[in-house]
Amino acid sequence: MNNSRERKEFKISFRANQEICKYTAILTILIFSSFLWACAPTRSNYEGAAVGGVVGTTAGALLDKKNPWRGAVVGGALGAVAGGSFAEISKRAASEARTYGRPVTYQRQTSDGWQKVEAVPQSGYGSNRRCVVVKTYENGRLVDEKLSCD
Repeated sequence: MNNSRERKEFKISFRANQEICKYTAILTILIFSSFLWACAPTRSNYEGAAVGGVVGTTAGALLDKKNPWRGAVVGGALGAVAGGSFAEISKRAASEARTYGRPVTYQRQTSDGWQKVEAVPQSGYGSNRRCVVVKTYENGRLVDEKLSCD
């Protein structure tokens, strides 16, 4: 009789624990999301943070075998910060190239290799417009090219 009662209490306790973990995970994601919105003032930063967050969440969940939730939260936060930062660097390079009228290059080494942003001023897009071609490279391979005009 006593053993049956202990099993019931354990099942109730275990279910309550699962609910607490679920709500804690949701709350953690919401908190990190609010930090991202505060740190990402432009659309490109939002997009960079979102892509980085998705990639980081997926990688973190897959890599942390013991606790995939923890891996997803940590990976998502780190990925979002890295993605938002890289978007900010691209925007800054374009702004400097446009302002000073000369090419600007930023490069950084990550755990996956090298990332590089080149911004080169362009002419011929109208008399009042200052345009810049922004190229993004990963490990020496061109992954994105955009024309940015003010």
